[in-house]
Amino acid sequence: QVQLVESGGGLVQPGGSLRLSCAASGSSFSIKTRGWYRQAPGKERELVATITNGGNTNYVDSVRGRFTISGDNAENAVYLQMNSLKPEDTAVYYCKLIVEQRGRSFQYWGRGTPVTVSS
Repeated sequence: QVQLVESGGGLVQPGGSLRLSCAASGSSFSIKTRGWYRQAPGKERELVATITNGGNTNYVDSVRGRFTISGDNAENAVYLQMNSLKPEDTAVYYCKLIVEQRGRSFQYWGRGTPVTVSS
């Protein structure tokens, strides 16, 4: 099993910034892909950004240029720097890791951290 713990969410004014963190713990796993997703009230969960071990990133169009995803292999962590936040960024943000354990791939989700953008 791999446990994910997210932090960094909160209330911020439009135009502000937040940095989300997600740390993974467990035994005998290697991370293949790291990602952030979000779910706004009444909407389906959507992809925000992903990053591979090779450093390839992918962003949903609505956050490209404002958000930056990064990973830390030593800490088994993934981060999301969010700048120029807008009210429509309000959502619960979840990290997701695709890992390899015992020769098989598994995906794990965090419990989510809420982000509210409001004046």
